[in-house]
Amino acid sequence: MLNISIKHIVNQTDIKIDIYTKLPKIYAIKGPSGIGKTTVLNIIAGLREADEAYIELGERVLTDTNINRQIKIQNRHVGYLFQDYQLFPNMTVYQNLTFMSAMNDHIRKLMTKLKIEHLQSHYPATLSGGEAQRVALARALTTKPDLLLLDEPFSSLDDQTKEEGIALLRRVFNEWQIPIIFVTHSNYEANELADDIISLG
Repeated sequence: MLNISIKHIVNQTDIKIDIYTKLPKIYAIKGPSGIGKTTVLNIIAGLREADEAYIELGERVLTDTNINRQIKIQNRHVGYLFQDYQLFPNMTVYQNLTFMSAMNDHIRKLMTKLKIEHLQSHYPATLSGGEAQRVALARALTTKPDLLLLDEPFSSLDDQTKEEGIALLRRVFNEWQIPIIFVTHSNYEANELADDIISLG
């Protein structure tokens, strides 16, 4: 179950988000640059406090501004794929994937499913856009999150790689059956991937 209610002011713009679902869905948060899309993800992830918010994931209340409840980022079980992927440049793919936990069967399966086993000794600077996206997605999934957040996941990809990325996220959703919320300014990406579209601005 996912229950998110957020009210927040960004750049003198009122943002209001309401999500409630008992079954996993893919949500797109769509809108022009600077409207506050990334701010919404950061509030859900616990990286930023909202003016008003209630966030419930499964049976856990992560945020409730009415009672000053704010679960720490590391205890939220939320995976976050940042817009620039934020892979550690001085670490190999293997080191990036095992930064949060030691190598295990779960990570090995992720590498196989995302087709990145052959990249383990590579550094981020040597990866293509699609490879970097898959590695960053694998890292976001290493902790077995209950919710996956993605900030403009296709913005740096060419058209062919974007299509592959959309198909990849569909497979991840079907395999994991966890809610996914992604940010985009593209009507095409929102319509292709999302079950529900939330428009800001």
